Amino acid sequence: MSTRDVPPDPREVLEAAEAAHLAARRGGRGGGAATAGPGDHAGGPPAGPDAPPRPPVRSQGRARPVRRRAPLPLAAGVAAAWAALVTFLPVAAVVALLLALEQGPASGQALRVAAAGWLLAHGVPISTPPGPIGLAPLALTALAAWRVARAGLHVVRAQGARGSGSLRHCLAAASAVALAYAGIGVLAAGLAGGPGWGPAAPRAGATLAVFGLVTAGYGAARATRAGTRALARLPRVVRTGARGGVVATAWLLAAGAATAGTALALSGGSAAEVVSAYHTGVAGQAGLTLLCLAYAPNLAVWAAAYLVGPGFVVGVGTVVRSSEVVLGPLPVVPVFTALPESAQPGLGAALLAAPVVAGGVAGWLLVGRGVRGRASWGRLMPGAVVAGVVAGLLLGAAALASRGPLGGGQLATLGPEPVPVALWACATVTVGALLGGVAAALVRRVDAERPGAA
Repeated sequence: MSTRDVPPDPREVLEAAEAAHLAARRGGRGGGAATAGPGDHAGGPPAGPDAPPRPPVRSQGRARPVRRRAPLPLAAGVAAAWAALVTFLPVAAVVALLLALEQGPASGQALRVAAAGWLLAHGVPISTPPGPIGLAPLALTALAAWRVARAGLHVVRAQGARGSGSLRHCLAAASAVALAYAGIGVLAAGLAGGPGWGPAAPRAGATLAVFGLVTAGYGAARATRAGTRALARLPRVVRTGARGGVVATAWLLAAGAATAGTALALSGGSAAEVVSAYHTGVAGQAGLTLLCLAYAPNLAVWAAAYLVGPGFVVGVGTVVRSSEVVLGPLPVVPVFTALPESAQPGLGAALLAAPVVAGGVAGWLLVGRGVRGRASWGRLMPGAVVAGVVAGLLLGAAALASRGPLGGGQLATLGPEPVPVALWACATVTVGALLGGVAAALVRRVDAERPGAA
């Protein structure tokens, strides 16, 4: 019997197969090809000399395409310019309608006034011969803040840092957008300047830099989620109390908007007469209406200050609060026809319950999410104080943003005083949060003691 007729040992065949399998795996990890011999196989018969060549083993890892990132200055400049353009166009449309008389204004004058109005919406005062104009239209301010926040988000996305939690990328994006926005503010100040009036270029650059840093920083923090990680480290009662303060502020502003809207609707006839007295045609009346809508958030904040207690002023010697109303000479503007002519103590006492109700909503949220275990005064107090402080700071900031001069003399000051509004809002929301928390705790206890409750 020849050597070829001897059957192979099964143990040797199994060992050869295992060796071939290990060699193939090692070759695949290294990215090269595994060379198969006559007895090197895995799960099949040994390859003979006439067998087709085996394809090389490819690496298991797949190379991901490298995404090219835009340079940070370029991304910030484009995003800031787009945000400025989107907010400038509505201002230009309102100005064009306001200046639309029979012969029409020159385009250069319309651009200067529109640039001045755009800067005014960012809080840059405009110098005029009668006095400075610093009453910012908060509707345009909110639009600008939203667009610049989106610019910060777009810059973070262009850098590939979305969801990274990197504070460095967040600060870099916010700083780049703020620098680009400040440059746009300086250019707008140069365009808006005229003989005897206009904004100061250094003031415009500094104000828009701060505006861009805050708003773009908010958008970048949301995009990178760096702010979420920082807030997650705070105690639960602080987070819930702050959330309750934000909700209470939103309720107060909504109540102020409803109060101002109701008062303006009741005086609709007088407002229509004021609008028709301008004799500017349909386009001018439409522009005046849009201008009043741009200042509608200011009126909502003033009405919220009226509900909280301190009230507001409309020029020198004019005070509007629930306990006292003193009206002096007023601008011929339709919205001012909604001001009350005298104090109404009964209605004022009923309206003053709005801050307490807003605080009660915050206290209800506090018991539902922030207080663990059985609710008590000791456990409710920290969250209620946090809610009151946050609501006071937010409403005080809104009062500060909504006030300003409309020239000199009689209209040197319009709007509420920020410090009294903040203090009164803090006190009333804190009391309301305590009362709402107690009410929520009683309701939860009654539900727990119900026979069918789990």
